[in-house]
Amino acid sequence: MRYAAWPPYLCTVLHHHTTDTIVAIATPPGQGAIGIIRLSGPQAIAITQAIFRGKDLAAQPSHTLHFGRIVNQQTTVDEVVVSLYKGPRSYTGQDVTEISCHGSTYILQQVVSLCIARGARMAQPGEFTMRAYLAGRLDLTQAEAVADLIASNSSTAHHAAMHNLRGGFSTDLADMREQLIQFAALIELELDFSQEDVEFADRTRFYQLIQHITEATQTLVQSFQLGN
Repeated sequence: MRYAAWPPYLCTVLHHHTTDTIVAIATPPGQGAIGIIRLSGPQAIAITQAIFRGKDLAAQPSHTLHFGRIVNQQTTVDEVVVSLYKGPRSYTGQDVTEISCHGSTYILQQVVSLCIARGARMAQPGEFTMRAYLAGRLDLTQAEAVADLIASNSSTAHHAAMHNLRGGFSTDLADMREQLIQFAALIELELDFSQEDVEFADRTRFYQLIQHITEATQTLVQSFQLGN
């Protein structure tokens, strides 16, 4: 879905929220062996490069890893690995970098502060996924599945979230919609030739399709309580 046809005020808000560069810590709060800071936006690579001492990230191919140091002026903050994903072949459809550093809360906050000082802003909750949706990388069902997958704490929940994240639910609906459109087109064609007494749509197949879609829809409706 694109936002070009949406109300002007909403377009302005979304434009602001997709043309700047956002940063956030992508790993859970607390200390750990590894912590990840993610950036997304048109200046993600430039901002990362400004605090990174290593290869020229802009000159590197997408989907690559690069070892180096994060520095604050002449002081080394940490030795890190930067993951580079150039748009549109990234999660958000924009340029994305992920800085993997040691999981000290102090180090993570230092890196985030350095990014903000160079033009990034703190991401709102779910904003990376929102950008993925606005860029057409995910539909709404897949976007919801991201949160479900993160929150899954059982095999069943995990399986359901993965199914939806891979487009299973969306694919089912799209397939049923496509079949209905095809039959609707055939019926409209018959109406155009109504005086010729010609049938283009197989009535038996049409009734079978209606029955199938009714049952499939009912199954989806009944699955809500289980999924919830």
